[in-house]
Amino acid sequence: MKKRKIFFKGMKDGIPIALGYLAVSFTLGIAAKKAGLNALESTIMSLTNNTSAGEFAALSIITTSATYIEMALTQLIINIRYMLMSCSLSQKMQKNTSLIKRLLLGYCITDEVFAISYAYNGEYDPVYSYGAMSLSATGWSLGTFLGVILGNILPAPIMNALGVALYAMFIAIIIPPAKKDKVISLAVVISMASSWAFSRIPYLKNISSGFRIVIITVVVATVIAVLFPVESEVKNEE
Repeated sequence: MKKRKIFFKGMKDGIPIALGYLAVSFTLGIAAKKAGLNALESTIMSLTNNTSAGEFAALSIITTSATYIEMALTQLIINIRYMLMSCSLSQKMQKNTSLIKRLLLGYCITDEVFAISYAYNGEYDPVYSYGAMSLSATGWSLGTFLGVILGNILPAPIMNALGVALYAMFIAIIIPPAKKDKVISLAVVISMASSWAFSRIPYLKNISSGFRIVIITVVVATVIAVLFPVESEVKNEE
């Protein structure tokens, strides 16, 4: 009974996430349709991935008919943050939690689900995350499905307008932290300049989009980490 209550608590807290995912993934469905995927393929992709940046990059790679290795490296770089989030949540779990439950939790982790799970009051139970993800994953997959299906119905002007919504979401994610932190602003500017260079400079523009993402992400992150390391505050106990 206690676990059921925790599960439904997660579902309740996951409603706003599901609604947000539904809107965002609708534009992903439009992009998937343009990449040549049908409704079933697109829905399965969203149901098994749950990552907007990763899926958007994957669609770009699919469009260019790149290799599986390129796809794997791109997804590793883009989604590696989820490994850190999972490690963080694992510290809050009971030591006797089974491997199956841990693996299922790994599937549940997205930025938003991690945030509410980490902020959960009281003793953390992964069942809470399962509840949140049961709705959010459904919203994400349903939105993708509707995006593909309605892409055949909606007028072209509306489709073109919705097609830029995913880019608007990425901008909305970047701008607030960039306004607060000059280092993040610098990283964004360098990344944009690097992306432009890769699309214009001879030899560099011949590199496929997937490897561009990998190279730019690794190089820019390394440069920023070396030049502007984050100082950890260690409090010495007397």
